Amino acid sequence: MVVLVLFLAATIFWSVFEQAGSTLNLFAQRNTLTEAFGVPFPPSWLQSVAPFSLVVLAPVFAWIWLRLGPRDPSSPTKFTIGLVCVALSFAILVIPAQDAEQGIRVSPLWLVATYLLHTCGELCLSPVGLSSMTKLAPARFVGQVMGLWFLATAIGNNLAGQFSGEFDPNNLPGMPDRFLYLMWWGVLAGAVLLVLTPFIRKMMGGVK
Repeated sequence: MVVLVLFLAATIFWSVFEQAGSTLNLFAQRNTLTEAFGVPFPPSWLQSVAPFSLVVLAPVFAWIWLRLGPRDPSSPTKFTIGLVCVALSFAILVIPAQDAEQGIRVSPLWLVATYLLHTCGELCLSPVGLSSMTKLAPARFVGQVMGLWFLATAIGNNLAGQFSGEFDPNNLPGMPDRFLYLMWWGVLAGAVLLVLTPFIRKMMGGVK
């Protein structure tokens, strides 16, 4: 049951997270000022923010979890934090989307902030999820449960494609609502998981 709940949470997380290569890339190309100190750069370069911050922040997050010791949050709590991070990443994009609606090319720092939140969410969910699956799975079914975990990523990517297929970069008035729609996916999933966390922890048999 715990694996199933975390599976669904991960699926929703990836469906929002994976807008980076589609929806957000279109936003960067058509609505973002892609220059630094007067020097233009390709919009696709903004895609490097997430992997760069992942390399930089991974040891920081590992240090935080170790530093917290017995106060280290449980896996469901970290999943909740991850979902909240991706929800916030789209919440902050509503402001520049409203400017883009007026034909203004917005600062690339909005997308930088979005990708940083994506990375924080990923670090709270992805490695934690991998660890949780190996601990929660019965010894005979560890391989199958790990496969199930990656299936969540696959389904999440499929949903991300469905969402991005509905995104019209030419429909500027509808852009803020589109970002709010994605935000609510993360918010609702995080809220449900937060409510379920006390019950989930009881079923985890001491696994953190």
